Amino acid sequence: MLLQKEREDVVKYCQMLITHGLTKGTGGNISILNREKGMFAMSPSGIDYFETEPEDIVVIDLEGKIVDGKRKPSSEHELHRIFYVRRDDINAVVHTHSVYSTVLATLREGLPASSYLVAFSGYDVRCGEYASFGSMELAENTFKAMEGRYAAFMANHGLITGSKDILNAFNIAEQIEQCAEVYVKARSIGTPVILDEAEMEKMIYKFNHSYGQRKSKDSE
Repeated sequence: MLLQKEREDVVKYCQMLITHGLTKGTGGNISILNREKGMFAMSPSGIDYFETEPEDIVVIDLEGKIVDGKRKPSSEHELHRIFYVRRDDINAVVHTHSVYSTVLATLREGLPASSYLVAFSGYDVRCGEYASFGSMELAENTFKAMEGRYAAFMANHGLITGSKDILNAFNIAEQIEQCAEVYVKARSIGTPVILDEAEMEKMIYKFNHSYGQRKSKDSE
């Protein structure tokens, strides 16, 4: 099967969206790029994650053409493809409808450096301008919001993260959602204290050289 490992991992991590509380139902989507082959495995549209099989995952090339798969790909496949075409540091993309990230996205606000863990994204998490789901405009807006970052909010929609592999992309999604939850709750009783840029530069350096970069078994 073409991109068998990537397809299997998409199934696994889509199920983890549910079990880790990052979405409900069939919300969100995941893709994994095989850069050597110039193709990515994309979760299908509207199928229960616990009924999805590797054969249901759709393989798409970097020009947007479906190469293999019997199912319709997620309507957000262009949102994923734009990162694989324009950034060489992203080989996996995770899109969630996690509650607290979506709360901020609904307010059309970003997440400031309220925790050192925000450094998983970069200095902060920006919120991209609104566009209809599945549109190229949404892909462009989200790409712009995530420039120099590894996470972004999508206005009135949710969270997107990317990284060198699916393990790290998923970890970023979890970390940013946890930071968003603390930030939203802190704002309900007071004014969160924001870390300065110098401290965040220090955290980003540490994350990039030790603590923040988890290794998959394949990269060990």
